[in-house]
Amino acid sequence: MISGGWVCALHVRTTGRRGAALGSDEKETAYLAYVVIDVVTNQMLGEREYAVRPTKTPSEELQTGQPLDVVVQQFDEFVQSLKVDPHSPFFRLVTDGQPPLRQCLHPEACSKDLDLPSYYARFHDLRKEYVRAYTLRAINPNAKRAPPPPDHPTCLLDMLNYLDITPHAGDNFYAAEVKDMTSIILRIIADGFRLELPETIDLVLETGICSKDDEIDGNCIVRVRGIPCQSSDIDIAKFFRGLNVAKGGVALCLTPQGRRNGEALVRFVSQEHRDLALKRHKHHDGPRTVEVCRASGDDFLRVASGATCGAVAFLSRSAQVIVHMRELPYDATSQQVLDFFLTGDNPVNVFDGAEGVMFVRRADGRATGDAFVLFAKEEDSPKALSRHRKRLGDRYIQLFRSTIAEVQQVVSRSLETRKNRLPVVPQHIITSGTAKDCVRLRGLLFEAQVEHILTFLDEFAQNIVTQGVHIVYYSQGHPSGEAFIQMDSESSAFQCAQNKHNQFMRFGKKQRSIEVLQCSGDDMGLVLTGGATPATSPVHRRTRDCVLSCVQSADF
Repeated sequence: MISGGWVCALHVRTTGRRGAALGSDEKETAYLAYVVIDVVTNQMLGEREYAVRPTKTPSEELQTGQPLDVVVQQFDEFVQSLKVDPHSPFFRLVTDGQPPLRQCLHPEACSKDLDLPSYYARFHDLRKEYVRAYTLRAINPNAKRAPPPPDHPTCLLDMLNYLDITPHAGDNFYAAEVKDMTSIILRIIADGFRLELPETIDLVLETGICSKDDEIDGNCIVRVRGIPCQSSDIDIAKFFRGLNVAKGGVALCLTPQGRRNGEALVRFVSQEHRDLALKRHKHHDGPRTVEVCRASGDDFLRVASGATCGAVAFLSRSAQVIVHMRELPYDATSQQVLDFFLTGDNPVNVFDGAEGVMFVRRADGRATGDAFVLFAKEEDSPKALSRHRKRLGDRYIQLFRSTIAEVQQVVSRSLETRKNRLPVVPQHIITSGTAKDCVRLRGLLFEAQVEHILTFLDEFAQNIVTQGVHIVYYSQGHPSGEAFIQMDSESSAFQCAQNKHNQFMRFGKKQRSIEVLQCSGDDMGLVLTGGATPATSPVHRRTRDCVLSCVQSADF
């Protein structure tokens, strides 16, 4: 609530779309205008306009401007020159709707690794304040001949017309907009109302445990596709910077084999934030184009809930970092894990010692080779992850930043039977064509996963297309010892087959000679769908009983 202090009208223009679509096209900020108002005296204290120079898509028209970080610093200094402390809780920005801060400044600052001052994380939405104030006036029984309550405005002109304020005219259209905002703010204060609907922008993702009994509003959920498989929940929250994600609101989706599949479900604090998130469809996370679409509350619960009591107790500890360990020896102990992180150039202590290590086991008690490890604070994360691909016993251990939802999924799936976990991949996943741009691997160790195949193929792995590693399982769920690899050309497939045929794949102390045979997409499809045997290579006698049950991709 602002009953004293200062407010500052903020107008944002980008090089792209305006109005409700502001920020939906990822265009950079090109213009900022500020007007500082003393709430007590209801007077303007000062105003500033800044041209902002885009750095990603330079414009000759805007070359006279300054980079965004410089402009932000200049305004901060200007406010302090007015004897106003912008970092005080009595100083707040006012914007025309949600997009200026939530969809423009915060996402852009995050993409450019800029830290905005703290007062950019608290603001008033002028449209909401206007509706609240004049709806109260309309229903006040003591008010005489009060006009009817206003409709929710779609633009500044709606508010100006209702308040009978003449819009500012002039050559500079964008300067006129911030002046119109100022006129509305001054009128609201003059009419005896206070700005009482402060909003905040969460900059830190709060973790939390989701239960199957939780009630989830399906209007607050989105599904995200196309994220890098190594992305953490924090990375996804950064993609949605400016919008408030609910506590424990990021759930990474896994394949039936427990690997990340490049999708996530995200839960926001309200439908308003969900709707803003949908406008980030086809935005970019580095070079990747990310898809954002609606999802249901049931979708979120299926992914984010379902851990055992032991997992819940493990996750309830007050650690800030979870690391997923893969490829552990089946007989690994907690002490070995503790020692693993205490060796090397960046030793780090596991949170709560042995209590901070949880091994994943199947329903019959057998180890899966996975474990989750807790660390006390964010600063421990890079130290722990620096041990990626280091040895524990005779195994090279893989390490990944993990999440509460991922722990729940992995633990739950480890307790399921194999037949319940076996999916059948749709036909459109399987490539086709007569071009011999695929290779077929036979004789794989049953323990082989995508990462082992990539290691075996060595330099030829860089020629694999996205989602081009297909491991084949029998319909009963057992690995067949075969895989198909989609390469980027016939030449790449030929070179791979020539150089890797009958070479050895090693897995711990085991090794196996692998057949590597060039084939076409049609050959691959025939085998995977139970068709005729390709003439170019022999087929295991049970190939017709196989289904393609694992399509995994890696970033090359």
